[in-house]
Amino acid sequence: MLAVNPGTFDIEGPLAHYAAHGYARLGRVLAPEALEALRERADDLMLGRVSYPGFFWQMDAPSGLYADAPLGLGWQGPSLDYRKLEKLEKDARFLAWMQNPLFERLVRARIPGDVSLYRAILFHKGERGGSEVPWHQDGGKLWGLSRDPELQIWTALDDAPLDGGCLEVVPGSHRWGLATELGGVVPPDQVAARGAEGLGVALPVVAGEAVLLHNYVWHRSGRSLTGQRRRGFSACYLGEDSRCVRKKKTPRAFFPLFRNGPPDGPR
Repeated sequence: MLAVNPGTFDIEGPLAHYAAHGYARLGRVLAPEALEALRERADDLMLGRVSYPGFFWQMDAPSGLYADAPLGLGWQGPSLDYRKLEKLEKDARFLAWMQNPLFERLVRARIPGDVSLYRAILFHKGERGGSEVPWHQDGGKLWGLSRDPELQIWTALDDAPLDGGCLEVVPGSHRWGLATELGGVVPPDQVAARGAEGLGVALPVVAGEAVLLHNYVWHRSGRSLTGQRRRGFSACYLGEDSRCVRKKKTPRAFFPLFRNGPPDGPR
């Protein structure tokens, strides 16, 4: 699936940039045929040609406002207007991509011991532009973990130019810790206090590029104004020192991705 040699690809440069700035570009690492396979499977899922039990769906808000995205509706029939698909580890194509040997090298360089998956998720902005996602962090009590993960790898399945819903980050913001104990969306007063609007760096990408993201780095994305779709696939990697601590529901079991010994199933 890779467009590069996973054994000789330089990971030290990207990992150093990630440590310093909270993000790093890997360049175009997804091979063209694998890119087409993942695009095809994404549409198969949205249009109901392929389905898996326990899948998560979220439709986009017609208003394009993040706060208006409907919750708890699940599958709403075949549509290319889904905003988010989760549990992609159930699909062999997406699982193979998040377990590729280059990603394993990168992940093992940052996470000691056994590695599991916190979530595998497709973010989609349709032809109408999708939703604008505000500054946020991927951690805190919302995530229900004893220790927040730090590393996710975001892969572009479509071009995401400056006006096409590309990611934007505030470099170095991962070192600020959580903006709120709960995590998630950064409150407007903190956005203003940190001057985030003047510090944000856009990360336009072409299809097949991948980006390392620290869970605490402030990031957002605007609506796509190009009339073209923007699909981005994100896998968040979890160390063995993190456990689900939620009380109201049965604690989650996390899918094993990389094991030092033989896989022994979810934990």
